[in-house]
Amino acid sequence: MQKISHNEWPEIVFGSSESAQSQAIRRAVKTGKLHKIAPKLYTSNFKETPASVVARNCYQILGEFFPSAVISHRSALEGGVHDNAIILTYKYTKKISLPGLQIRLISGHGAAAGDTPFMSELFMASRARALLENLTQSRGHEEIKKNLSRHQIEEMLDKLCRIYGEEELNHLRDQARQLAKILHLEKEFKLLEKIISAMLGSQSIKSLHSENARARAMGKPFDAPRLELFSALFAFLKKEILPLKKQAIHSTQQLHNLAFFEAYFSNYIEGTEFAVDEAADIIFHHKLTPQRPQDAHDITATFQIVANTAEMNKTPKSADELITLLKKRHNILMETRNDKQPGVFKTIANRVGNTIFVLPELMEGTFLKAFSLYENLDPGIARAIFMMFLVSEIHPFLDGNGRIARMMMNAELVHTGECRIIIPTVFREDYLLALRQLSRNNVADGYVRMLLRAQAFTHSFDFSEYQKALQQLTASHAFLEPHEGKLTF
Repeated sequence: MQKISHNEWPEIVFGSSESAQSQAIRRAVKTGKLHKIAPKLYTSNFKETPASVVARNCYQILGEFFPSAVISHRSALEGGVHDNAIILTYKYTKKISLPGLQIRLISGHGAAAGDTPFMSELFMASRARALLENLTQSRGHEEIKKNLSRHQIEEMLDKLCRIYGEEELNHLRDQARQLAKILHLEKEFKLLEKIISAMLGSQSIKSLHSENARARAMGKPFDAPRLELFSALFAFLKKEILPLKKQAIHSTQQLHNLAFFEAYFSNYIEGTEFAVDEAADIIFHHKLTPQRPQDAHDITATFQIVANTAEMNKTPKSADELITLLKKRHNILMETRNDKQPGVFKTIANRVGNTIFVLPELMEGTFLKAFSLYENLDPGIARAIFMMFLVSEIHPFLDGNGRIARMMMNAELVHTGECRIIIPTVFREDYLLALRQLSRNNVADGYVRMLLRAQAFTHSFDFSEYQKALQQLTASHAFLEPHEGKLTF
């Protein structure tokens, strides 16, 4: 029972059956110290709306009105109040409205094994219990829906499997089997068992509703959030009319100069830093660098790929060809770095900062799904922009992903005779920021504009003579660090 100081009322005050407290509350209402916001519910807060007061104190209110109730059904899977509504399993069935909060009480079993104490005398249903409850039948036109859809449940199970492995689904199934008897949800357990068995490949997938769940059952699970990103970029590129910048290569020397600067800047971005003259000696004069043999190989291997017209004319016609091309080019690039598993997709998750890239077991399925978007874009710049982000965001290798992504991008451009894209050192922060904006905030416009600017920059140079190109790039601040200057044309 709450204890009330009549001199200083708390924000939330509950009606009382004790005569003294009840009279004190009535006097406080008359004198303007409290006001009633619902039956047996008062507040001393006159500055905010009743809905705001209820929202801030919702679990205290629920615990007082419905002690030992279980947050259940969809509310347990959504973490409590969602869209200003909550489902509670309690002693009786009823719908109650408070300012800014809809409550649906469902008569049922109290706290069971696995349910955990929550705030203010409430309990939170275990995940196994909540899954069973969400598979109960619902009426078609419920004002407050008690269940997530079958599709949403399958998506949740797929995500659990993706993060914690198949063992988690088996564990949930075992827990649900025991709870089904206690909660009298045997029919719901049979349905849950059917879904999990289908997802794990031991039953027909025809019963599955979710594309993610079906893909997992077929052994091709994919990263659904990443696919949403790829779809958003696809939609943006599909509606844009992108500029066409052709690049004719008239001589071997012009190709080699262009390829040199492409390889130089691509490696510099990744931390393989040479002075430009030193890098030119390595590429053009085969100068040995005993102190940095692996770094020298990185820039040489990059040059060998991007200077090879036949290789750079190859673009994938299927998801399998895409994977083959990626592995082949990575094997050449990382040949001397055995610890980086050249030509082999990662087997452990990788990350940069807070970004965790596509998990190893989801890569093949994600490439397969994303390829259908890629092949529906126009060849050339649109596919190049999409391909660069696809490889960068999946991050399929332990190392070298950025260089491979830019190679794959420029191969799309070479294939259609369009100008390549070089990312100079001074433009690195713009490049990385635009990638992060798309990856984390789904902002495609800045990413696309950044690459189009870099292409326009590359298109403005004449690479037929090495020294002339070097002078022009220097005058454009290309070799400066981002904090030292800005890119100029």
